[in-house]
Amino acid sequence: MRASEILLKTQKEASKAESLNQQLLVRGGFVDQLSSGIFTFLPLGLRVVRKIENIIREEINAIGGVEILMPALHPKENWTTTSRWNVPEMFKTKGVSNKEYGLGWTHEEIVTPLARKFISSYKDLPLYIYQIQTKFRNEPRAKSGLLRLREFSMKDLYSFHENETDLNRYYEKVKTAYDKIFSCCGIGAETILTFASGGAFSKYSHEFQTITQAGEDTIYVCDSCKVAINKEIAGPKPKCPQCGSLKLKQEKAIEVGNIFKLGERFSKPFGLEFNDAKGKKNLVQMGCYGIGPTRVFGAITEVHHDKSGILWPKEVAPFGVYLIVLDGKEREAEKIYQELEKAGVSVLLDDREESAGSKFADADLIGIPKRMVVSAKTLAKRSVELKDRETGQMKFVKISDMLKEIKS
Repeated sequence: MRASEILLKTQKEASKAESLNQQLLVRGGFVDQLSSGIFTFLPLGLRVVRKIENIIREEINAIGGVEILMPALHPKENWTTTSRWNVPEMFKTKGVSNKEYGLGWTHEEIVTPLARKFISSYKDLPLYIYQIQTKFRNEPRAKSGLLRLREFSMKDLYSFHENETDLNRYYEKVKTAYDKIFSCCGIGAETILTFASGGAFSKYSHEFQTITQAGEDTIYVCDSCKVAINKEIAGPKPKCPQCGSLKLKQEKAIEVGNIFKLGERFSKPFGLEFNDAKGKKNLVQMGCYGIGPTRVFGAITEVHHDKSGILWPKEVAPFGVYLIVLDGKEREAEKIYQELEKAGVSVLLDDREESAGSKFADADLIGIPKRMVVSAKTLAKRSVELKDRETGQMKFVKISDMLKEIKS
């Protein structure tokens, strides 16, 4: 793709935002702020978010998830059924005849009556339904760039079970899937399973917290177990909830995912029941599991950057190669561009009328894993200059070997 075609406009000066992720993402042309906690995702940013979403889809599909898309506009009645209409998180509005609606900040009130239309027997269970949907939250203090938004994307998965045993089994499968998701997104090493306040019938729920000084949460990480406990439930003398150790390290972290055992909290008010093998009616046991792709986007930026810009992990980078052409060698660069694209390498060709220095600076700021330069100097050696964004290593690579080098 050509830079001139994708609304790419970088900024030399950092924005006044306090958060590093907002500064880098605005400067790099990934997002544009409309209002506090509300952002437009520009083409570069949208490509990253879509890659994160597809990583999530692959792992959730692998554990049986069935993707749907539920409405963001919710009738008041669904929320009065669970006595949650008056929660402060809800944006509310009125339609014709003064009918009241809320904008969805979560979807238990929508998915539970939906599931009731498909579940009547134990043979219909278990069932796993998820979506990737825009959520709206009346956040009183939207801040920290993409980490605390009023409008954001969320993958919410809901599971439906015969009993608590089956719910527990699936809950553990989701934990494993989440580990794979965060590893593939490039933040696995920094993301810690964290014990948090409980679900409907368990002592604890679990969060996935990414360690970074930009984090708004405080967690205590166990030296032995490598799990953590959230400060909100830790008490004055925190100890590991898994092994009981008092050797804990305090860290700042960003919550990028959470999982809850809901039990009968929503199946009971909505009458979500099934007939077991003996014909007896039972309430369905439920769990819910969230990941915020846009929050993961911000967290990756906070973890992977240097003084020059972002360092995208290759799995979520908007492109694989940033191609710069110098010395009027556009024709030769176009041939290389076409060859790379044909081989399945995504390329951002910087065809803007900017100086070489500006293009080099933008390549570092945007953070695509490989920077490739085509110039009179490189072509004289039948080569391209290849720079690894993370290590800074530069070398000449023969054009005949560039694909092998890029894919290695």
